[in-house]
Amino acid sequence: MNKGVLISLSSIGLAQALKIPIHYAKTKEWKPELFFATGGMPSSHSAGVSSLTTYIALKKGVPTVDFALSLVFGMIVMYDAQGIRRQTGELTLKVNDLDELIDKIHEDDPVEFEEKSPNPLKEMLGHQPKEVLGGALLGALMGFSGYHLAKKR
Repeated sequence: MNKGVLISLSSIGLAQALKIPIHYAKTKEWKPELFFATGGMPSSHSAGVSSLTTYIALKKGVPTVDFALSLVFGMIVMYDAQGIRRQTGELTLKVNDLDELIDKIHEDDPVEFEEKSPNPLKEMLGHQPKEVLGGALLGALMGFSGYHLAKKR
C-alpha cells in the first residue's frame, strides 16, 4: 500500500481513538462510540491531511506539485472542518432548542401534535479552531514519524 495513504489513514484512526480518553478526561464519561463520531478533539480531518502533507514534504520536497496539491487541499479541508461544518453544528443546536421550545409552548394546547422527527439532529459536526489545530499537530507528528520509520526499512 502507498505509505502516504497508510500514514494518513493511521493518523485519522489515532485521532478518532484519542477522542475517547480526551472526552473522558473532560467529562468523566466513557463513550467508546466517539470513535465513529464527527467533531471533537482532535480533528481527524486535520490529522489526516496534515500527516499526508508532512510526509510528502519530507519524501518529495516542498517545491513539488505533490506538496502543493496536498497543502492546498489540506487547507481547504481544515477550513471546512472548522468553518462550514462548525456553523452547521451550531445551527443544529438552535433548531433542536427550538423544537423543545415549541413543545413547551404547546403543552396546554389541546391541538394534536405529531412529531415528525423522533431523533434530534446531530449537533457535533464540525470543529473548534483548537480542535483543528490539535489534529494538525497530531498529523504533522504522525507524518514526520511515519516518514522516518518508512525510511529505516
